[in-house]
Amino acid sequence: MNIGKPRKLGKTINEIEEGDSLSLTESIEDNQLLLYLGITNDANPLYIQHDFAQKTEYHQPIVPSVMLMGIITSAVSKHMPGPGSHIVNFSVNFIEPVFHYETLTFQFEVIRIDKMKNVVTISVEATNAQENRVLDAVVMVQPPEYEQSLTLESEGE
Repeated sequence: MNIGKPRKLGKTINEIEEGDSLSLTESIEDNQLLLYLGITNDANPLYIQHDFAQKTEYHQPIVPSVMLMGIITSAVSKHMPGPGSHIVNFSVNFIEPVFHYETLTFQFEVIRIDKMKNVVTISVEATNAQENRVLDAVVMVQPPEYEQSLTLESEGE
């Protein structure tokens, strides 16, 4: 993190075009799961207990849905439109469970731009290594609004 240093903000609505896309690959590792469960105090046995999960339709622990949403929101904040963006609506459909240690590919595409409301609509599809779709999402995002010459600086500089 570059706390206290100037940072480039993401694209403004005028710099985004329909069809802009991003592909992102993420592997779900134990450290991410443990951090999520620790931060949220979520002790759902379906996420961490192998003996419990074996007795369910999934047969093994699954990744919490909110973690998958977090990967999407992080990509919006980092890349598309990028730093300074704000998600105003999030709709997601979880199609298949995601299991520990899976590698997912997320495809992002700008499907609509509403300059009057300063909102872009981004379609997201995630697939696993077997190329099965695991989730679809539609995310409405307000890109950053700023004068081109400005950069974001932390308070106190």
